[in-house]
Amino acid sequence: MSYPWSVDVKEAVAERRAASTPLSHLSIELGHLYLKEFKEGPEGLERYFERISPWVEAATSILRRRTPRGRPRISTCFLVDDYFTRFSSPAEVLPQLVKAADAQGLTIDYIARESGCAVADGVPLADLVLDRIVPDPAPGSTGVRPPVTVTGWLSNGQRSPDTSSGQAMSATTRQWDPPTENGAMNSHSIFVDVQLWDVREGKRKWSCPYLAAVWQLLRLGLIRYDGAVVAAPVLADQLPDDWDLLPAIVQVNADADAFSAYSTFSVLGNRFLPVEQAVRTILQQVNVEQVVTDQVKARGAREGLVLPDELWQRIEYLFVADR
Repeated sequence: MSYPWSVDVKEAVAERRAASTPLSHLSIELGHLYLKEFKEGPEGLERYFERISPWVEAATSILRRRTPRGRPRISTCFLVDDYFTRFSSPAEVLPQLVKAADAQGLTIDYIARESGCAVADGVPLADLVLDRIVPDPAPGSTGVRPPVTVTGWLSNGQRSPDTSSGQAMSATTRQWDPPTENGAMNSHSIFVDVQLWDVREGKRKWSCPYLAAVWQLLRLGLIRYDGAVVAAPVLADQLPDDWDLLPAIVQVNADADAFSAYSTFSVLGNRFLPVEQAVRTILQQVNVEQVVTDQVKARGAREGLVLPDELWQRIEYLFVADR
């Protein structure tokens, strides 16, 4: 059966376009900088880069063996927290980072602001990604739990029910049931419940895991706004004293390969392990625009790369001791 509007819908889908963004083979994240690390001074930063440099070399070597054609394109990046705590200034922080990495034989290509994962170029990226979340309801769900867009909480399964109401040992008291993970391996669950935001002074304050999920999507080149690329890196010329005047992503190496990449690798301190577990949970429920997904996969195929459908399978980590 055909409908009078079916052709128009097909034409609208066919006409939809998404701007293309340059892609490296791999984006290597060299870490995050928060106030605590900055207080340790240049020496502390150098010690950190000294600890991670062997792992960066290993990731680069592995990629060379994986890349089927030509020279592998690799870019490095670093994320600075200017969202939860403002400290110092871009004019002071960025040169310190670049110099400390260089002292240990590492080159930082791009430095990003964490606030840029919330809003970049006037585009509310966090809200944009929130609109692309498709919750994964547990089998047998009744819809009692409000949607993530209302609660700010996202999970990978079914919570344990509330048994606090009713008198103890009452016949009407609901029995306790364990939480369950959707698609649990070997039927044993690892249940994750992630807070995406809370409300402070009447405004949403995005959580660290949620901003980190947006960060991964930017690194994978999968965010568009009305078909246009957002948060495109800006080559550093003169660094401002105010974080708000700094672009979301600054290119500090003029010879760098593209910021976004087919896959990402992050070297992080152990304390980020629960954060990144939450990131994986979030990304499992983000529905990237099909036109963008198809575009990236087609480009990868032309380079001999077969990209997994699941976003989290394009992401790899190595967690190192914080000290």
